[in-house]
Amino acid sequence: MTPELTIQLMDTHAGGDVSRIVTGGIDPLPGGTVRAQMEYLRDQADGLRRLLLEEPYGIPEMSVDLLVPPTDPRAAAGYIIMEVMGYPIYSGSNTICTATAVLEAGIVPKQEGEQRFLLESPAGLVNILARIKEGVVEAITCEGLPSYIHTHNASIQVPGLGQVVYSVAYSGGFYALVDAQSLGFGLTLREERELAHSAHAIVEAIQAEQLFFHYSLGDVGPLPFLHFMGREEAVARGYTRSRSATYVHPGVICRSTTGTGTSARLALMQYEGRLGVGHKLETISLRNTRFIGECTGVSSEAGYQMVNNNITGRGFVIARSDIVVNCDDPMVDCDGVHRILSSRRRSPSE
Repeated sequence: MTPELTIQLMDTHAGGDVSRIVTGGIDPLPGGTVRAQMEYLRDQADGLRRLLLEEPYGIPEMSVDLLVPPTDPRAAAGYIIMEVMGYPIYSGSNTICTATAVLEAGIVPKQEGEQRFLLESPAGLVNILARIKEGVVEAITCEGLPSYIHTHNASIQVPGLGQVVYSVAYSGGFYALVDAQSLGFGLTLREERELAHSAHAIVEAIQAEQLFFHYSLGDVGPLPFLHFMGREEAVARGYTRSRSATYVHPGVICRSTTGTGTSARLALMQYEGRLGVGHKLETISLRNTRFIGECTGVSSEAGYQMVNNNITGRGFVIARSDIVVNCDDPMVDCDGVHRILSSRRRSPSE
């Protein structure tokens, strides 16, 4: 008989994408940085990701964010992002949810009005601006990673779809950017399954043809994301709105437009001369949830135009719970996770 182990969770969502925040039950991870701890999880204890994203505990459409002590003393908390595709070094929706969770858990005490603090992601420090009204977290603005266009208006033959034109941006992961209307999509909820099917075919074709390398990080793995772009609508001077849908390989259409997807769009708009500093893009998902991206600056690095940006959204707490992990359960695979699960039983008073 093995002991029952517990993992403490706060389930949240931003724009419909559920982020499962792990607040306790995991032993300290080796590694002198949050990035090194992420790499340990990826290489030595990937069972935690699979445990919380697969049956009987979860579904692939969710994300998991493990809170860890920050290695930079300026940060309030560190966090490691886990998704169906693996371990992205950054995610806007996950950052919004994590920032909401640390406020709701009291790790960062709430202050009425606007308050700023830092989180430590695998990509480094992230500036957070929280807007609090009467104790309610009404909005989170997080600093996106500098985004740039790697490939512009390339073309590829995709089985079942024909010739598809796409661009590739880096915004925390590599994104294929595809005009939805060119494939006959209006980006409505009833198209969700067909969008996933088409995106899967496009990503598979791109992965088979080309590898993408970050100018400083090098090989960050096969291209995992595709962002369908709807028609752009000018709402006001410097403010654009567009329906959007983000796909994560393999098989997931995100409920939100995603923060990194929005950042990728900002990079493309700036590259094509349709976005300036201070301009905003509001992306609208299949479920009519919204993120707002803002271009905060433009610079040049390694021959690329870098778009600095912020992403604003709102996170909601939807559950606080303990997951009981019993390794005798035939539905539970503890391989690769038992070494990091705390064996301490919680007392009734905890």
